[in-house]
Amino acid sequence: MLLLDALHEEHTRIEPVVGALRTYVMLRARGEGDRDDAAAFLRFLRKYAGAFHHEREEQVLFPALIEHTHLSAARGPVAALVAQHRELESALADLAPLLEGPLEGAGARRLALSLAHRYAGGLEVHIDVEESELLPESEARLRRCGVLELAARGPTDEELAVLEEGLALVRRYPPTEDPSVVRGEGCVVCPSFGILCDGVETEWWTEQEREEFPDHL
Repeated sequence: MLLLDALHEEHTRIEPVVGALRTYVMLRARGEGDRDDAAAFLRFLRKYAGAFHHEREEQVLFPALIEHTHLSAARGPVAALVAQHRELESALADLAPLLEGPLEGAGARRLALSLAHRYAGGLEVHIDVEESELLPESEARLRRCGVLELAARGPTDEELAVLEEGLALVRRYPPTEDPSVVRGEGCVVCPSFGILCDGVETEWWTEQEREEFPDHL
């Protein structure tokens, strides 16, 4: 399915920029790094990761899942992932003025590092959940419903330009990992598990799938 393939490819472009952001904020906290690069990071994360990538999930993929596979909009995978999008936007909004400013004082530096950790780690785990659960489950279940493709817009010229900016930032600030971020596959890594969503078996599976599961073990 072309849209799902495109969303996967976008994840592979977004994730290195997230790692580069972590490197950049650590450098800024040490009085290094180019303050002017903050604007390029914010453009990429707002326009490419947000207005382009997350928008197509929320305006195309999620409505299709609600309509064709009868997922709830109020709880379950759709509600959980939309809530995560809003949390990520909030973390980025809190981080932005610090990065755009001089980042003076130990308190400001600690806050910037904390917010960068919250945003970068949150987005990395969010991507893990979408790659291991959302995309494969969506493809399988939409196909069963006879939905073989989802129409979605391509990137605008501006979004392509900020993508190129993002790739340049990755070259300038080699991505850094945070070993304290627990990553992996499946619902267990999802911060919404047990809160807004009770996992694939509960939210996605039909009664027949639950009955057949022991036979597949």
